[in-house]
Amino acid sequence: MKYYSTNNQAPIADLHKAVVKGLAEDRGLYMPERIKQLPADFLDNMRDLSFQEIAYTVADAFFGEDVDAGSLKQIVYDTLAFETPIVKLEENIYSLELFHGPTLAFKDVGARFMARLLQYFIKQEGTEKVNVLVATSGDTGSAVANGFLGVDGIHVYVLYPKGKVSKIQESQFTTLGKNITAIEVDGVFDDCQALVKNAFMDAELNQHMKLTSANSINVARFLPQAFYYFNAVAQLQREGKADRCVICVPSGNFGNICAALFGHAMGMPVKRFIAANNANDVFFNYLQSGKYNPKASIQTLANAMDVGDPSNFARIIDLYSKHQQLSPEETHQRITSLISGATYNDKQISETMRQCFAETGYTLDPHGACGYRALKEQLQLGEVGVFCETAHPAKFKETVDSIIGGDIEIPERLAAFMKGQKQSVEMSKEFADFKEFLLKQ
Repeated sequence: MKYYSTNNQAPIADLHKAVVKGLAEDRGLYMPERIKQLPADFLDNMRDLSFQEIAYTVADAFFGEDVDAGSLKQIVYDTLAFETPIVKLEENIYSLELFHGPTLAFKDVGARFMARLLQYFIKQEGTEKVNVLVATSGDTGSAVANGFLGVDGIHVYVLYPKGKVSKIQESQFTTLGKNITAIEVDGVFDDCQALVKNAFMDAELNQHMKLTSANSINVARFLPQAFYYFNAVAQLQREGKADRCVICVPSGNFGNICAALFGHAMGMPVKRFIAANNANDVFFNYLQSGKYNPKASIQTLANAMDVGDPSNFARIIDLYSKHQQLSPEETHQRITSLISGATYNDKQISETMRQCFAETGYTLDPHGACGYRALKEQLQLGEVGVFCETAHPAKFKETVDSIIGGDIEIPERLAAFMKGQKQSVEMSKEFADFKEFLLKQ
C-alpha cells in the first residue's frame, strides 16, 4: 500500500516510511491510496469471530501488503490482550468501554500496535534508533509511554502541558524512566503539538536523529483504532441489535472518530456518527457553516479533548474529497449527512455525570459524559446508540468524586503508577529551546 500526503506536495511513501517518518515532508498527514472494501460475509458474520480475528481481518486490509501474515497476526494478537465490551445503560444506549488496556484508556490499542509495528520494521530493515515525539493532552502520553516502554531501538519523548493533565495521567508517563523522557511544557496542548510538528520539519534535527510521532497523526496509531468499532458492531450483532447503529465519539484531535470513518468506508455497517465536543467546538462550527476556523484551545474538565486545531480534520476532509472525488461543498454535504455534532461546557458535563450516576449507577468520566449526553439528545426512534467511554473515571478521581459525590476506587494498575517518582524536564513553549534540548540527546 502506498501513502500520500494530505497536502499533496510530498513524495508518495510506502508503509515503512509513513510509520517511521510519521509526518510527510510538506507537513501533511499520510493517507492510504486505497481503502479496501471488506467482504460482505465477514461484515455480516462478525458475531461469530473473536476480537482478535476481527482486528486481524481489518489490519490485513491496511497493512497486509507490507507485513507478512504471520508477523501481522502476532502484532494484532499481542496488541489485543484485552477486551472492549459494550455495557447496556438504557434500552438502546450502550457504553463501549475502551479502558481495559494497560493504562485504562482507549489509546492503548493504537499505541501498542504502533510500538510492535515499528519494532518489526527496525528488525526487518535494520532501521537505526528511532526517537518518538508525542504531544499529549492526557491519555496519549500514558498509552504511548507504556506501549513503548522497554522496546529496543526506540526512545520516547512525551510533551505535555504543565498543570493541564490529571495527576494520575501525569504519573503514568513521568515515573517510568528507561527509554521514556517526559517533557513538561509551559503552555497548552496546541503548543506541545506545534513543537512536535516543527521538530519534524527541522532539517538540522532530522539529520541529527531519526524522528517519528506516536500521536494520531501517525497512520500506525490511528488506523488500529478502527478495530474496536468493528468489535462493537459484532457485539450488537450477538444481541440482535446491529441494525440502525449510531456511534458517538468524544472527539479532541479527531484520530478516534477518523478511524471509525475509515471503518465505515470499508463497509462497517453503521448508520451514522456523532462527534461530541467539549467547549472546543471547531469541528461543531464547521458542521454548521462549512468553514474550518481553528482557534486557541480552552481548558475544560474533559482535558484530553482540549484541542483547538485538530490534526485529523485534514484526513476527514481528504477521505471524502479525494477518495470520493467530491467538491468542497459536496464534501461538507457528505460529512454532515454522516456526522452530526454536539458541544458541551463544563457545567453541562458535570450535570450529565451526576444524572447518569443517579439514574443508572454508571460512573462516566468527563469525556464519556460528552458522548453519553450527545447520544441521549440525538438518538432517533428505532436506532441503537453506542458511545465511547474512553478512559476509566478513576483517572480523573478528584474531578469525578467532587461531581458525583462519590469515592471512586483506584484500580491497582493506576495506584502503582502513583507510587513512582516523577521524572520530567521543564521546557518553554519556544521551539528554539526544544530544539537545543534534542540536539544534546
